[in-house]
Amino acid sequence: MDVTVFSTKPYDRQFLDAAASDSHHLTYIDERLSVRTAHLAKGAGAVCAFVNDEVDAAVLDMLKNLGVVLVALRSAGYNNVDLDAASRNGIVVARVPAYSPDAVAEHAVALILALDRNIHRAYARVREGNFALDGLMGFNLNGRTVGIVGTGKIGACVARIMLGFGCRVVAYDPFPDNATAALGVSYLKLEEVLAQADVVTLHCPLTPASRHLINAETIAGMKHGAMLINTSRGAIVDTRAVIAGLKSGKIGHLGLDVYEEESDLFFEDMSDRVIVDDVFERLLTFPNVLVTGHQGFFTEEALTAIAATTMANVSTFEATGKALHAVVASEPIVPVAKPKPAPKPALVS
Repeated sequence: MDVTVFSTKPYDRQFLDAAASDSHHLTYIDERLSVRTAHLAKGAGAVCAFVNDEVDAAVLDMLKNLGVVLVALRSAGYNNVDLDAASRNGIVVARVPAYSPDAVAEHAVALILALDRNIHRAYARVREGNFALDGLMGFNLNGRTVGIVGTGKIGACVARIMLGFGCRVVAYDPFPDNATAALGVSYLKLEEVLAQADVVTLHCPLTPASRHLINAETIAGMKHGAMLINTSRGAIVDTRAVIAGLKSGKIGHLGLDVYEEESDLFFEDMSDRVIVDDVFERLLTFPNVLVTGHQGFFTEEALTAIAATTMANVSTFEATGKALHAVVASEPIVPVAKPKPAPKPALVS
């Protein structure tokens, strides 16, 4: 089957080529999939899309007209796909459900450790010959409470790691995991997790119910000075509300590997361009904020697994008309009451 791969980087070519069989013909496109670029899939039976590709109704209508019958996502999340439009067009959507939970979990913990001990600031100081310790005070993780929102495969990995640090781990998930609870994790209501945790780390899918799960109301219920980590999907966090929380001191540290408007920034070299996203630029002014560019998945093991599962989805569909990991229904959602819309906090200092 011919496959057009969008949002291609050199590492995508390396790992997908290694996983592809002789029956696969891969055409690599550097640009993201959108209504502007969908025509580049002409002649292909499948497209391979990534997290910031646009797989909405308009794109899917175009893909159907081009003869595309499979969208193979090289990601676990599929919030960027209009599943109803895919079904209407007879296009199967497949994903990579569990490429390497350890990769993302370990990155989340790396953010926790770096923020706790101010590694990002210490690194910059030492390179300038400044070895003063003022302002770099951290805290012991041993004995602290870590709150995990979402205990799927990644959240469960984080729980095991933080228990190893001697932390008390509490969690919220509408579908508690018995194996995780057996490790000593206490399942609580969301508001209880936020109120008790010194560190809150998010590991839930983006759905209509979980969009802006962390907002002005839920931030108000957090422990004062708590650390917030997000390695799941950017729109789970209301960035403006988080900025207000940073300014007030309610949020003591913030670690992000995702950002709700990341599609215009992440995975690209922007070093010689002006970043026009004022909200993102405001985030970077805080010394207690650490942002990485959606690299939680970026390990050799994870990329190998992503490529292998992606090509297995294509091969299985080609042989049987069904994908190995087809998306047939929404993931479990985080059922939280949505607050009434409030005016957006200003970004002034």
